[in-house]
Amino acid sequence: MTDFRRLTGAFVAAIGLILSAPQAFAQQPDRGDEPGLIADDSYELDPEWQKQVVYYRTTEAPGTVIISTSERHLYLVQPGGRAIRYGIGVGRDGFQWQGLVQITNKKEWPDWTPPPEMIQRQPYLPRFMAGGPGNPLGARAMYLGTTVYRIHGTNRPDTIGTKVSSGCFRLVNHDVADLYDRVPVGTKVVIRQKPEL
Repeated sequence: MTDFRRLTGAFVAAIGLILSAPQAFAQQPDRGDEPGLIADDSYELDPEWQKQVVYYRTTEAPGTVIISTSERHLYLVQPGGRAIRYGIGVGRDGFQWQGLVQITNKKEWPDWTPPPEMIQRQPYLPRFMAGGPGNPLGARAMYLGTTVYRIHGTNRPDTIGTKVSSGCFRLVNHDVADLYDRVPVGTKVVIRQKPEL
């Protein structure tokens, strides 16, 4: 009987862990949001995450931005079956999403107002931070539709190629400035969790 109770208790505990997993994702702190940290511009990205022109097959028109969260790459479609590929940081487990949006606004050295959900997870964050080198949004931000998400820079270049954000897509500052200059407001942005076949 004791073994049965022990087994039943273990089963109930396992079910509790499974049911609480999504809640646990939401409780994790956001890595890489470090107000006041100045980006290390000498940090060298792994070649996988460096900006480069690649062959890229897609049915999307040139000028479209395609984000592949599983690959941790952002593609700016070019004519002739090519794209400019940038390495990015993406949402951590439980914070990834997909959809079709447009760039609705662009800002240089954007201010940062963490949303209430982020403040709840990290009460120590500032309620507002003016734009500048120590701002976690980095040098540029492109706002995605009516969501709270952005394509933005970062003061943590070491997070490129990782899954750490709360759903935004981050690039190193020189890459986000390059992309910013290439895409106007109204640009179509396709966010996919799996690569296009």
